[in-house]
Amino acid sequence: MPSLENEYISGLQRAYESGEFVVTAEIGPPMSSNASHVEKSADVLRGVVHAANVTDNQTSIVRMSSLAASYIGLTRGVETILQMTCRDRNRIAIQSDLLGAYALGLRNLLCLSGDHQSLGNHPQSKNVFDLDSIQLIKAVADMKNHSIFINGKKGKNMPKFFIGTTTNPFADPRELQIIRLKKKIEAGAQFVQTQAIYDVDSFESWMSEVRSLGLHNEVYIQAGILVNKSLRSMEMTKKVSGMSIPDELIERMRNSENQEEEGITIALEIIDRLRKIEGLSGIHIMAVGWEKIVPTIIERAGLMPTFDSNHSD
Repeated sequence: MPSLENEYISGLQRAYESGEFVVTAEIGPPMSSNASHVEKSADVLRGVVHAANVTDNQTSIVRMSSLAASYIGLTRGVETILQMTCRDRNRIAIQSDLLGAYALGLRNLLCLSGDHQSLGNHPQSKNVFDLDSIQLIKAVADMKNHSIFINGKKGKNMPKFFIGTTTNPFADPRELQIIRLKKKIEAGAQFVQTQAIYDVDSFESWMSEVRSLGLHNEVYIQAGILVNKSLRSMEMTKKVSGMSIPDELIERMRNSENQEEEGITIALEIIDRLRKIEGLSGIHIMAVGWEKIVPTIIERAGLMPTFDSNHSD
């Protein structure tokens, strides 16, 4: 895979290129202006993950901006991945934020469409979707590779982000999801994070199709892992559109005397199976509301980073 000039390569990209099995997690900004929440989350993850996603008004609920929280995390010694959705910004605001984020030292970007505003706490708000996620990826890649804005005008000192995106191996129709993934890669995506995986057999089948197209050689693929703290947590997760959770896992949680420990065990079993799948470059751990468990998961899985990536050039 092509590398950027050394001075532009993020720690996360260096980890991928070194062949290390990459581990990332998430920082969810608070519904307030209190920076200490982000600082505490970053402190938990420092030295434990290669980088941490910083969500962008997740589930369409108003929170501290991803850009600001990403910078706060960076100041605490954690390389961050700025999430940017198309829901709330037009192309002017998007490009402005990209310039500002890069000026602040942020080097990783995850391009998303964004949850519909009807899911959040401002359902009456107007969405924007001036660009879709594929167009956003293309815009970021053009800024990096050709130093041009969306309008075709040349720019100076343009940002050179390590560009990421997402995919859902379980959404129907599967053929369409594979096509969209291919289009995202062609637009300029360099790494991909998947929806949370519980049905490993189905994911293995999806990865087989990905390999048959050679896509695993064109992009780094991270499998999503959602750590459930309780039966209720897992049942709520199963209701999310596009999620696939085998009934046997629900029953294991239901019959467990210690649901927290069972949730950890299930996550570790899934990670162990995923690591054996050809073409997978890492995992992305989501522990919504239970972030403090992430170091335990990573340590017990034997995935503590050895590559020094908790900083950006």
